[in-house]
Amino acid sequence: MITYKDAGVDVERGYEAVRRMKQHVAATFDENVLGGLGSFGGFYSIENENVEKPVLVAGTDGVGTKLKLAFLMDKHDTVGIDCVAMCVNDVVCQGAKPLIFLDYIATGYLDPVKVEQIVAGVADGCRQAGCALIGGETAEMPDFYPEGEYDLAGFTVGLVGREKSISGERVAEGDVLVGMASSGVHSNGYSLVRRLVLTADRDLNAPVEAFGGKSWGETLLTPTKIYVKPALAACKACDVHGIAHITGGGFIENIPRILPDGLSAQIERGTWPVLPVFTELVKLGGLGDRQAYNTFNMGVGMVFAVKAEEADKLIATLEAQGEKAYRIGRVAKTGEDGERLVLL
Repeated sequence: MITYKDAGVDVERGYEAVRRMKQHVAATFDENVLGGLGSFGGFYSIENENVEKPVLVAGTDGVGTKLKLAFLMDKHDTVGIDCVAMCVNDVVCQGAKPLIFLDYIATGYLDPVKVEQIVAGVADGCRQAGCALIGGETAEMPDFYPEGEYDLAGFTVGLVGREKSISGERVAEGDVLVGMASSGVHSNGYSLVRRLVLTADRDLNAPVEAFGGKSWGETLLTPTKIYVKPALAACKACDVHGIAHITGGGFIENIPRILPDGLSAQIERGTWPVLPVFTELVKLGGLGDRQAYNTFNMGVGMVFAVKAEEADKLIATLEAQGEKAYRIGRVAKTGEDGERLVLL
């Protein structure tokens, strides 16, 4: 007789993983979570949200090839934060408050200890974002993933009043662009990052002077900053016209996503500090400006568009939340060249 375990799926390891993760999941619950972990679906009540004309905003994303560095470093307790950040930072760009989160972990061999570390990171990210981890899926898929590797993705749902939702349609010529500092590379561009760093034969564990003594590995695994609380505070205090999450595609792809037709973003380089990790990556690859700004966040993870007279108030609001914020540019009419983002 050939059993499921013989085929590579050990349900007992799955049960142990669930037992280990329960305490981390429960730590994200609030009074709106109905029931516990283990049902076929997760319940979350919105009756206490006090939102007029409520609209649900959903987002999904993964960590991508940053996971390859986690495998090399054998460090799995922060990639869950990345997973949450990539999803909730997108949703908050629409002015929505993330309410719930679900994760998906797939691996060829289910290691309960490693899964607990991953979920502990997801739970940490959920607490930072103020949302509840109400479910997920952990799949053991023999022969599908290389030994020691896994994939991690997530899904979030947020809530916003229809009249307070942000789409970018109100962005206008003369609006000021305010950037909020990033924590590092975040979770985009890692196929290029790995190619640059590993091809240059950099030791992932050796201290790097440019990084204040931190190693390449530690620096590159710095978790993605979660912007939910400062962004929601900004939306409450200021008349925000648009918000862009600087993810895959960098400045050049993401800022134009909030611009109406006929408008472009003019970015004034030198108005914020570019983090050392980007300076080093640009040097390693000999990257041109447009390559760098089309791949990385360059030290700015989220960009707001507001009227010029609101800019100082917005910066003060973000700084009161413990964030670093800078005037990084403005919105102008698109030139004859048709460029939607101009680097000055």
